[in-house]
Amino acid sequence: MLIGADRRLITALLLISGMALRAQDQPLQLAHFHHVHLNVTDPAVAIAFYTSKFDCEKANFAGLQDAVWAQKSWLLFTKVAAPPKSEITSTIWHIGWGAEDMKATYQKQLDMGTQFATPLTDISDIGGGTRMGVFFYAYVDGPEHQLIELNTANHHHFGHIHMLSKDPVAAGEWYIKEFGLTRLGRGAPSREPRMYKGFQIGPSMSLMMDNVNIIIYPMEYAKTQWPELWKDRTDFESTRGHTADHIGFGVDNLDETLARLKKDGVKVRDEPRSVADGKIRFAFIEGPDHIRIELVEGQAHKD
Repeated sequence: MLIGADRRLITALLLISGMALRAQDQPLQLAHFHHVHLNVTDPAVAIAFYTSKFDCEKANFAGLQDAVWAQKSWLLFTKVAAPPKSEITSTIWHIGWGAEDMKATYQKQLDMGTQFATPLTDISDIGGGTRMGVFFYAYVDGPEHQLIELNTANHHHFGHIHMLSKDPVAAGEWYIKEFGLTRLGRGAPSREPRMYKGFQIGPSMSLMMDNVNIIIYPMEYAKTQWPELWKDRTDFESTRGHTADHIGFGVDNLDETLARLKKDGVKVRDEPRSVADGKIRFAFIEGPDHIRIELVEGQAHKD
């Protein structure tokens, strides 16, 4: 039988790794996860990096470009002339893959010559318990210094995007309302601040969109983690131009979706247009904390 501390620990770890039970009253899913779009100086090098180190494969996206297919969604790349901004001043903090055995995975990555921004770290007590050796993470220093988390999970696939927000609860509720994401956890989300080893990690939200866990931490975390970078900042920059430029959602009907979003007051930054002889039709909106979101008509698929 689990005692109280162990139960809290297991619950917290399940939330982090995207395995928690979903609430019974689920919203209608209005979109599917489509892609993460990254700015890189050499797309071929970036593709080789991701496909050699993580569970994903090289594939061609719509006859337009080589890209990375990661289980159910894409990593797309735009070639830029100069290194993009990698400092954490936009809402996108990092992307991540799971690992069933983090110690073995970490050692394998070291043997491959992978550079880490943060070494293997045990955060099993993040849920308030005292049992250690259960949950680990490490940050890979990826192409253009994109942070890529490896963390304990029940899979080794592309698994999450971690964001920061001025109001994580409001941001999470926006994703639920506008796109039907499912919140992980039970009961109403707490707005109480929560600390872990001197860092504010709550209030927070954990959401699922297909197989991708979107986790949202408070902006106060950034202010403590990068004090010089954030000492004069009161808001996030647009993700546009950063290493992680934007994320993409697939929708069944782009025009109907945009009409609904406009009615809700969502800013449309780029009206619909088509490429690849009309095979790809898309538009851009602005989400919470100035995140750039591409809406693509149709679901992600590998040709």
